[in-house]
Amino acid sequence: MNSQQTQPAGQLVPADPADRAELQRTTAAAQAYIAESLAPNTIKAYQSDWADFTAWCAKHQREPLPAIPHTVILYLSHLAQLGRKPSTIERRCASIKQAHRFAHHPSPTDTVEVEQALRGIRRSLKVAPTQKAAAVTEIVRAMIEALPDKPSSLRDKALLLIGFVGAFRRSELVSLDVRDITFTNDGLAINLRQSKTDQEGAGYLKGLPYGSNPDTCPVRTLHAWLDAGHITEGPIFRSFSRRGVLQAKRLEDGEVARIIKRAARAAGLDAQQFSGHSLRAGFVTAAAAAGEPEYRIMEQTGHTSSATVRRYMRRGNLFRNNSASKIGL
Repeated sequence: MNSQQTQPAGQLVPADPADRAELQRTTAAAQAYIAESLAPNTIKAYQSDWADFTAWCAKHQREPLPAIPHTVILYLSHLAQLGRKPSTIERRCASIKQAHRFAHHPSPTDTVEVEQALRGIRRSLKVAPTQKAAAVTEIVRAMIEALPDKPSSLRDKALLLIGFVGAFRRSELVSLDVRDITFTNDGLAINLRQSKTDQEGAGYLKGLPYGSNPDTCPVRTLHAWLDAGHITEGPIFRSFSRRGVLQAKRLEDGEVARIIKRAARAAGLDAQQFSGHSLRAGFVTAAAAAGEPEYRIMEQTGHTSSATVRRYMRRGNLFRNNSASKIGL
């Protein structure tokens, strides 16, 4: 049997060895491009969700791939009964859909029955979203002042200030390398090479001006951190060993939330009210309270949709230009 006969229909192997080698290289490149189409965190989420679905199917003797709509409905109902958030259930549904697409099967999630089940789950589990506290200017100052005297505190201070003034997502913060920053007379220019809303890596330039107070200036603090850590290339925000020795390893995005919570706790705040998103939300809230227009806030945050920005802007404007203050009571 020749090599062409062993291939699936429509996939003929060239007879010439050089052509075969070229085809193999091209195939490998194509697979790499497909892998790069999704962010690493998205891939992890898909893998985790799919593992949960297949485990549930194995327990209940159901076929996960291809799955029938009734199987998906039962699984989603199971998640709802466990008290999972609607957003989590919708993400699991999306992961099931992607798995079927990758395997070239019609997705059972595209059926009317599954859509109706999802709609019913949303209605029955309708709850107000729990929103973490926004770390506004006063809170960031309090966190920085409360940082303990230890080697990692200068790193934490730089991370808090850069994250707040630059309105960075936690994944964006830990992705920053020395090559991404430029110190200028006006401040710090940061080239964000890839973000949640820029998967193609076109890049997004952010400017962080000098602060009026040297103790809370993001530009001076970052410069001090790089000098103290002798960091001239590679990751800006790095981990420390248990003995307080700076490592070459990049911080993981989950560590950003732990640093924020730790600083909040040191400042006498309820650490559970803060998350890795608190710095970004705090910037929007503080900028809105200072009267900054929506478009300028979005220029700094890089938001492509105004819905989330407006939610935090409303919090910042809650008492500013409030019509209730004009009614004479």
